[in-house]
Amino acid sequence: MDGSDAKKVVNESGIEIQTLYGPGDVERSGGMDFVGDPGGYPFTRGIHKEMYRKRPWTMRQYAGFGNPAETNQRFKYLIENGQTGLNVAFDLPTQTGLDSDNVLAEGEVGRVGMAIDSLADFETAFDGIDLDKITVSLTINGSAAILIAMYLAMAEKRGYDLKTLRGTAQNDILKEFIGRGTWVFPVEPSIKLVGDTIEFCAEHTPKYSPVSVCGYHIRESGCNPAEEMAYAFCIAKAYADDVIGRGMHVDEFAGRLSYNFNLFGNLFEQVAKFRAGRSLWAKIIKEEYGAEDPRSMWLRMIAGGGGGGLTFEQPEVNIMRGAYYALISALSGTQTMALCSYDEAYTIPTEYSARISLRTMQLLMDEMGLCDTVDPLAGSYYVETLTNQMRGKMEAVMAEVAEAGGIVEMVKDGRIQAKVSEQAYDMHKDIESGEFPKVGVNRYRIEEDDEHEVEFHPYNIADAEMQIESLRGVRSRRDTKAASAALAKVKGAAEAGDNVMPAIMEAVKAYATVGEITDAMVEVYGRYEEPIRF
Repeated sequence: MDGSDAKKVVNESGIEIQTLYGPGDVERSGGMDFVGDPGGYPFTRGIHKEMYRKRPWTMRQYAGFGNPAETNQRFKYLIENGQTGLNVAFDLPTQTGLDSDNVLAEGEVGRVGMAIDSLADFETAFDGIDLDKITVSLTINGSAAILIAMYLAMAEKRGYDLKTLRGTAQNDILKEFIGRGTWVFPVEPSIKLVGDTIEFCAEHTPKYSPVSVCGYHIRESGCNPAEEMAYAFCIAKAYADDVIGRGMHVDEFAGRLSYNFNLFGNLFEQVAKFRAGRSLWAKIIKEEYGAEDPRSMWLRMIAGGGGGGLTFEQPEVNIMRGAYYALISALSGTQTMALCSYDEAYTIPTEYSARISLRTMQLLMDEMGLCDTVDPLAGSYYVETLTNQMRGKMEAVMAEVAEAGGIVEMVKDGRIQAKVSEQAYDMHKDIESGEFPKVGVNRYRIEEDDEHEVEFHPYNIADAEMQIESLRGVRSRRDTKAASAALAKVKGAAEAGDNVMPAIMEAVKAYATVGEITDAMVEVYGRYEEPIRF
């Protein structure tokens, strides 16, 4: 059989998949020049020579809800069950720079993440957690500069050396404009704030990663796997251009940039996406930016989640989906892994479901041989051909963005938001019609109304009231004059165009709140108004 009668198969990135692959396909797609060795340029096979044989991936489940005391309990539960890193979820008021007692925060305090108002909340949330042993990722964007300052101030107050402190902040505001919506300030000052954190951390906390560029949410919002990587690289270049424009050299900061990518979809497409992405990013940083330090060329990433692949229907099937997502992550050479729990399609995970996700990662690590050898799919005619083709797709997308004026301009006028939204609509139609297969949704459905009971995480109004009372207590106990003076310095730094991080650090140490610091900068920068395109 020559395959001529076989059904045509095209993956999400638009690459037609052949029935059979051989050496000629690899050569026609670009050959093996970009493969290299693990730990060496262009890092297709991994950024470390021995990868998981030397150090397995960090397990960093996304967690946070209610008030800081509740979240602290969940953190400790996950650590007790073997989790090796923390990935902190914040509620929407915190993400958008609102204090818990703001009228706009009503009904949302602690609902989809932990409520944070002041440094006191960070002190509670991380009480009893060794920050030298457990690294922390702050999944925060619009108010990231403030939350980074609070984390650093908390660590410093507890006696940690900021020069050696490790951790990460998502802090990718451009993807918020494209895919999520927890923005605060207009585009230009938002990019400046990201640059401020990069510049500040390069000097004061050189082992801390102040930006995790997040293709994850752009993928969840509608783009395909090749676009996920390409848009993320365009965004990272925008941040790099900002700090290089301040006089910094790429090797002063690029080694601390990191990435957050998604997992759901075809296994081979996802693995090829990451292998191709590593080599493309290394090429960009070396050839376009003149990096000399190999660490600057590393694509350090958390590959996890896969929330867009989960289904409300037949939720237990998400346990198997999560296992395959974890397998993809391990085969892809990630540094950190996180999985959405099976109930995350409809609620905040229970301790039970979070433990299943954690055990899934541990099972791959300890029983399935995923740590035995580096890049085990390398040399497959299919995988190497697809890796080359995915790299080509990413380069084509980046060229389109450049021709359109760049990622920043496309965000400003809403073109890229409109494009991603349109693709999300098309995918929704394909799932509804069955053209895109989804087990339990348009394949192998169970029509009974009541398959299984599902446990929803309750919203506790009393917790929100407790958080508001705690906030009022902080305001009553702090030195009001010191807080006011520090807030004035934040506004003054913003007006002068200076790096605002030193002033924000002073403000959080004076127990100024997230909302107060945000408002001081809003007086200068204004608030973002979303462009509407039809």
